[in-house]
Amino acid sequence: MSVEVMPAMLLIDDQVAVDRTLRHVWSECIGAGRANEALRADWQAHFREAVATLGARHVRFHGLFHDDMFVYRTSDGGGFGPSVPREVPVYTFAYVDKVFDAILDTGARPFVELGFMPRELATRTETVFWWNAHCSPPKDMSAWLGLVTATVEHWIDRYGRDEVRTWPFEVWNEPNLVPHFWTGTRTEYFELYAATATAVKRIDAGIRVGGPSSSVFVPDARYDGEYHDQSVEYTTAEATDPAALPWKPVWIHEFLAYCAERDVPIDFLSTHLYPTDYAFDTNGVGRAISRDRDATRNDLATMRAIIADSPYPNAELHITEWSTSPSSRDHMHDTVFAATYIVRAFLQSHDLTDSISYWTFTDVFEEGGGGIGPFHGGFGFVNENGIHKPTFHAMAMLNRLGSRIALQTDHGIITRTAERAVAAVFFNYPDSMGSRSVGGANSYAQTLHLAQEGPARSIRHRIDGLVPGETYAVEILDQDHGNVAQAWHERGEPLNLSRRDVANLAAIADDLDRSTLRVDDDGALTIDITLAPWAVMSLAPADA
Repeated sequence: MSVEVMPAMLLIDDQVAVDRTLRHVWSECIGAGRANEALRADWQAHFREAVATLGARHVRFHGLFHDDMFVYRTSDGGGFGPSVPREVPVYTFAYVDKVFDAILDTGARPFVELGFMPRELATRTETVFWWNAHCSPPKDMSAWLGLVTATVEHWIDRYGRDEVRTWPFEVWNEPNLVPHFWTGTRTEYFELYAATATAVKRIDAGIRVGGPSSSVFVPDARYDGEYHDQSVEYTTAEATDPAALPWKPVWIHEFLAYCAERDVPIDFLSTHLYPTDYAFDTNGVGRAISRDRDATRNDLATMRAIIADSPYPNAELHITEWSTSPSSRDHMHDTVFAATYIVRAFLQSHDLTDSISYWTFTDVFEEGGGGIGPFHGGFGFVNENGIHKPTFHAMAMLNRLGSRIALQTDHGIITRTAERAVAAVFFNYPDSMGSRSVGGANSYAQTLHLAQEGPARSIRHRIDGLVPGETYAVEILDQDHGNVAQAWHERGEPLNLSRRDVANLAAIADDLDRSTLRVDDDGALTIDITLAPWAVMSLAPADA
């Protein structure tokens, strides 16, 4: 007769530990620039590390149907000779297959973004980015649907129906940003979504489809009509307290209503939650706005309420882009300050969404062309040389957490990783910051005003019920450990690194403050550590 083994009693600070689910929403999906970049060896190496060390499960990127992936072919491509038009377009998937094979070989999966428009189908070309994406409605909706249908059927044939059903399918990216990511009206995007989602479901009803992939919350009426109305933004640009403004999602209510009226499928809602805005004042001057530190959790709560009260109450919620800002030249991305910010935001938000996709996992990212210098404010967890930024270590610490919460406070979390083992993350987002976010910066030097914030924070806990004699590894990321951009700054910010430079900076990047703690003979682990301002600390079994 089998005997059920009850979990060991875990006490934290003389109180019975709670037992709640922790979803690793931060690693469900990560972002990347465009499909063609995924053909590069360095991109693939960075992605393998993101899967192995950071726990990434899906990856999302733009440009699946861009011309540099050579999917939609209306001519034979003549090179030096004339290009001979084809009577009937054909679809070639050689480049796409290489990208998807590389992703799947890591054990991760694609989060498919269906876009952008091939040049030969676009009503307007070269609308955004250095690589001239074509972000317009199609000339011929039936031709677009033929492309989508052929692509999905190809994937089912190549990878199997059961595999493709595990991939979320998102229609387009930020279509409210006219004329950059979309040149049509709001209704034209809704029509594209409806036609595309219906076509995908016709192939296999088990494939999940969603949208509208809209950009950031706004507190005004700029996106309430068919086109972006810049004239109403002045109330936002000139507000003295952005936190007091009525921030709301873009196109979500309208999208839900449109689809419900036409019985269009929505398996998930997607939007982007950068805690920033950019609005124009009455003089036409653009102003960057940094929202308060709790903006992400507040926006997620709003989205959850909207879904619950909608005709699609069971729809998933996926935040398919998120970071401290939407600029790939924001030097805050390279800092310890950003690492602490994202840890705090992720731990605040794990119960409100199905995924939050950090934008992006690597600085191999060419929306504005290649970055200028090794630390140019790129989004990535790693720079172009593969050097780990502080955000990389923060994500690795989060990945070590277990799936059951034992204690969560305003400054960290303790989780179960096994019957009698725990893992924890603690952080010091300085009290002197109040409700402020970290904001953005046009240079690394401009980030350093945050180095003066404080004070230090004491982390004290006693955990009883662990295995006597077990050793726990402690890692601390702070301004003196793992702060690689600071080391680069102190060396004069060289634009071009030698191999020796790269090796030296990589060693500094990974030189965290490491120590161990031991469970005493009574099964108790005592944590008594002082964290400097902006520090992030991980505790996990030493053999993990």
